[in-house]
Amino acid sequence: MSWSLKGSYVETCSCDLMCPCNFSFDHGATYDYCRVTLVFNISEGEIEGTDVSGLKVAAIADTPKVMTEGNWKLGMFVDENASDEQMEKLTAVFGGQKGGPMEGLAPLIGEMLGVERVPIEVVNDGLRHSVRIGDAVDFEIEDIVPFGIETGQPVRFDGMFHPVAPNLTAAEATRSRISAFGIEYEGKSALSTSEFSWAA
Repeated sequence: MSWSLKGSYVETCSCDLMCPCNFSFDHGATYDYCRVTLVFNISEGEIEGTDVSGLKVAAIADTPKVMTEGNWKLGMFVDENASDEQMEKLTAVFGGQKGGPMEGLAPLIGEMLGVERVPIEVVNDGLRHSVRIGDAVDFEIEDIVPFGIETGQPVRFDGMFHPVAPNLTAAEATRSRISAFGIEYEGKSALSTSEFSWAA
């Protein structure tokens, strides 16, 4: 059976501006690790006939300096409004078990830290994007508009190898408090996109 998802996306990671891993997974992170929170706000979608529109999913990962070495630690959050069926199917898609972009990352995961159903709030306000996930995560990022760009158009990366999309907007964290599944870090570097579109 097939599935499709559309929505917006934000992330923040522990690397200094900008994260070397976003240029290529086989580049080493700024520090001896990369810790990242990935947040998906699904505007419309269905998974094998189950409607998941309006739900949110987040993942937090602790990876080695060079991400392609694998042995990632990963925890997931699913919107508290998801039914058991929706949660099961969302977890399978975002865990890479049902194909699609996350399937390529699944072999890199060495330890699954758990899945929690919690309130997830995402606010997109122009260049600013804020996220609250239960009591564990609270961050805000701002898309970067280069000096001298009068249109206000933020910087975008093109041609990335990233599970969300090859084109994402560069951003930086303006507020960060992240402590979940035993992973704690201060978000610095960030990415966003107003729309991702997945299908499998």
